[in-house]
Order: sequence, then C-alpha cells, then structure tokens
Amino acid sequence: MLKVASYNIHKGIGTDRRRNPGRIVDVLNEIDADVIALQEADRRFGARAAAIPEKLLEMHSDYRAIPLDVQIDSMGWHGNAILVRKSATVIAHDIMHIPCLEPRGAIMAHFELAGQQLAVFGMHLDLSGLWRRRQAAAIIKLAQEKQKDAPVLLMGDLNEWSATGGCLHDFTRAFQMVHCGRSFHSRSPIATLDRIMHSDGIRSFEAGVHDSPAARKASDHLPVWAKIAVD
Repeated sequence: MLKVASYNIHKGIGTDRRRNPGRIVDVLNEIDADVIALQEADRRFGARAAAIPEKLLEMHSDYRAIPLDVQIDSMGWHGNAILVRKSATVIAHDIMHIPCLEPRGAIMAHFELAGQQLAVFGMHLDLSGLWRRRQAAAIIKLAQEKQKDAPVLLMGDLNEWSATGGCLHDFTRAFQMVHCGRSFHSRSPIATLDRIMHSDGIRSFEAGVHDSPAARKASDHLPVWAKIAVD
C-alpha cells in the first residue's frame, strides 16, 4: 500500500503572509506520503526559483523532486512539481502544454516504488470554468494513453467549486474520484478544491485532509491524502 498526497504550498507563503519553506517541509514530513503532487511550487516572478530550496528538501526530508529538465532554478513546471521518496526509480517524466488563458501546465512522472509502477499526473487548473474543462479534456486524453504503460493517478488543485459539475463531471467519466474533504481555506476549510483521482488498476482504502496546526499556518490550502494499492 502507498500513501499519496496533493498540496498547494502557495509558494511557501503562509497564512501569516510570511514566506517560510521550512514550514512546508515540516508539513510534508507530517503527511509522510510516498508521492506528493505540489502546486505553486515555484515563485511566480523573475527566475521562478523553487519555493523550497533543493538543499532544504534534501537535508530535512526523505523526498526529492522529479527532474523535469525545463528551468534550472525551478522545482517544477508552471508551479507543478512531484515529490517522491529518494528510493523511487524514475522511469519517465514529461511536461504537458494544455489550453490556457493564463500560464498553466501539467506534469507527469512514471516511477517504480516498493516494487510497484505508477504514473502520476500533477495539475493546477484555471480559474475560468471554460478553460478548466478544456484543460481537463487535454489531461484526460494524455492520462488515458499513459494507462497502457502503468496505472494512473491524477492529483492537484482543480479550482472547481462545484460539487459535481464542471471539470469534475469530465474527470469522473474517465477516472474514479477519491473523496478527501474540504481543503481550502486552511484556516476554515469551505471548499473541496484539491482532488485525487485514479484509473482502473488502483484501489483506494482511506483518504482525508491533513489538518494540523502546522498545516493551517504553512499555506492557504491544506494537503489532501489517500492510501492506495496498485493491483
């Protein structure tokens, strides 16, 4: 069984408006997942440097970021990053150009961990409902193609406030939704923006929102998690 998680780290800026990547690493260690999809993992302007310095992650956690070979100082692609245990073997990775009104992208990492192969798609979708559905359609097509190689897990901040409509309707026609709970705003969660979904070949057993004092302060989103088994 593997534990997976998705976390919008808000560029390392907490609810006290202070940038403190160490708090994010503390929360990552609390979650103790085997793979974590991050959103807003890079700073927005300038060189788009990683919100969590590589050395900090290396020295104070069991995680490493999947190398995307796109931007030298960034952790991810348009803020999307995937962290895996240092023991994982990376088989393939890719960035995805998706339809967008504002700069958006999605990423994929195919890796082996604990003798199991898994393809993980990380995403942060648009604020516009029309563009979210276009983005969902593009990601669904790519994820279905990837299913030929390995079971697929999709995680990220969908920015979808509807309970069942919009891009959720599109995703659930192709994948199974894991019900984690409300994750935004971290101080008083009212919306289920952060989601975990999976293809056939994966079973989910338990899921939830990681709500701790550290998580309420580290970002404006709470992390969501699930325990899964790959058939």
